[in-house]
Amino acid sequence: MLFYLVTYDIPSDQRRKKVADLLEGYGRRVQYSVFECVLTPQKYDELRQRLRQRVKPGEDSVRFYPISRHTLAQVEVWGNPPVTQLPRSTIV
Repeated sequence: MLFYLVTYDIPSDQRRKKVADLLEGYGRRVQYSVFECVLTPQKYDELRQRLRQRVKPGEDSVRFYPISRHTLAQVEVWGNPPVTQLPRSTIV
């Protein structure tokens, strides 16, 4: 699983609501247009495909920032909520 910071800037209220509603199913909103998502590669691809159906590239902006475990450990948060944590790996 990988940690992604997903941000968007969408001028249309209707499209913005659809994007936010979709992202709430994949991660946690930490600011108005910023979500923290922990996704498998398959879920990441699925999210990107579903977002493509809701976004107008000429008008909207969506950004995906992959964050490594090392970098995630260095994230500094002031206020709430705390940074979403990656699940611990289990080796069997």
